[in-house]
Amino acid sequence: MAKRDYYEVLGVAKGASADEIKKGYRTKAKELHPDRNADKPDAEAQFKEANEAYEVLKDADKKAAYDRYGHAAFEGGMGGGGRPGGGFGGGQGDFSSAFSDVFDDLFGDFMGQRGGGGGGRRAARGSDLRYNLRISLEEAYSGLQKSINVPTSVPCDGCEGSGAEGGAEPTTCPTCSGMGKVRAQQGFFTVERTCPTCSGMGQTIKNPCKTCRGAGRVEKERSLSVNIPAGVETGTRIRLAGEGEAGMRGGPSGDLYIFIEVQEHELFDRDGPNLFCRVPVSMSTAALSGTIEVPTIDGGRGRVSIPSGSQSGRQMRLRGKGMPALRGKGVGDMIIELAVETPVNLTSKQKELLREFEELSSENNPESSSFFSSVKSFWDSMKG
Repeated sequence: MAKRDYYEVLGVAKGASADEIKKGYRTKAKELHPDRNADKPDAEAQFKEANEAYEVLKDADKKAAYDRYGHAAFEGGMGGGGRPGGGFGGGQGDFSSAFSDVFDDLFGDFMGQRGGGGGGRRAARGSDLRYNLRISLEEAYSGLQKSINVPTSVPCDGCEGSGAEGGAEPTTCPTCSGMGKVRAQQGFFTVERTCPTCSGMGQTIKNPCKTCRGAGRVEKERSLSVNIPAGVETGTRIRLAGEGEAGMRGGPSGDLYIFIEVQEHELFDRDGPNLFCRVPVSMSTAALSGTIEVPTIDGGRGRVSIPSGSQSGRQMRLRGKGMPALRGKGVGDMIIELAVETPVNLTSKQKELLREFEELSSENNPESSSFFSSVKSFWDSMKG
């Protein structure tokens, strides 16, 4: 049976570029791979045919010969560059080599290397750490410097973080040549896995440090001073660069993240930069007007005038008495909300005076008059 044109096999036009040929092969390899076509008996043959075509067309010299002489360039007599006597080798092609080439192109960057190259490997960076810090609303208002104790890993003093006894330098792993990964050919696939000799570090230590057992770091609790800026809120995150877990064998340290939680206050509720304070006032003060003193978050006192006839829920604003905005973007306000209080445990005299007051003030309650007028209209409409 005559062989199909290699360009046709890969689904590309004659004279296609190297990138187009590689893209065409990649598509065919995915489409025809036997593992994905168990129910198609001819899939394996087509897959091998695609490998054979790619093995020829990916090579510039082989491609030039094929473009000039076709399949005859590889059938006995023709040699390198299409001249007699050189020999390009059999027409079956190196299938594993072809597929490995595309595998590297697809997954090389993900695996951390490309092709068979070697080279050094950076020591592993330490992990980032999280510390939850609770502070009071007063501390969030003024800001503070606070000392915290953080359990973490620090560089080993015995080996100066190298992991080797006496501070000796680790040597490049002979198995993976410092890459931390090794490759194995399995059929058409190239499989990459962590190097078993160095556990992915890329380096080995002949004489590990007795203190840290070759890790280059030890567990220790550190005391750190943290600057908490004024205006922080629950959820604010403060990053301390390089204060996280120490890296393995001299690797860079991670970062420490301080997560702030501001405790609830017994007097103030917070909404961003504004504070809310619910203040009880007597029924007589709300009716006749008066002045009350209220606390402020800075520990001072503010005076608020209560207009006559004030009702529960009425709000008044003390400007600039709220929380400072983070990073110096102004100051919020303090909102006073009145709660008119009904007296309890009245004496007989007080009850008598209130009854007399009630008889004289039937027309002085506008909200009540409006409500009961609406109620009367509702009942009248229901009767109709």
